[in-house]
Amino acid sequence: MTRFGRAIGVLGAAVLGVVVGVLGTVAHRGHQPWGLVAALALVVSVGVLARAWRGWSAWAGYVAGLLVVVQVLARTGPGGDVLIPAGAAIGWVWMIGSAGLALLVAAVPRRVFDRTPLPPRAVPAEQ
Repeated sequence: MTRFGRAIGVLGAAVLGVVVGVLGTVAHRGHQPWGLVAALALVVSVGVLARAWRGWSAWAGYVAGLLVVVQVLARTGPGGDVLIPAGAAIGWVWMIGSAGLALLVAAVPRRVFDRTPLPPRAVPAEQ
């Protein structure tokens, strides 16, 4: 893979992280508690996708995009609006859970993402 291809992969994964962060931040409070469950499931599934797609560099881009946008959206907006209130437990679960689950994808063994075909199984001889 060329450097340009790797850079495009990292950039694409970072954009995915931003999209997941925005969708999760909006959905986690919109339909409690299922919005939070769906948002956290989305974090894991896209993290696995990024790692399987381009490896560690894309996974790192995804995590960076996700964490940055969640932290930015946790701040008070210019009009005083807050998407992740500091006193709500569901906001803390979203912030810590999204970071933790995104990092947990790093613990998935490498063989899960291996594309090498397995050798055929030996057929047991009949007796």
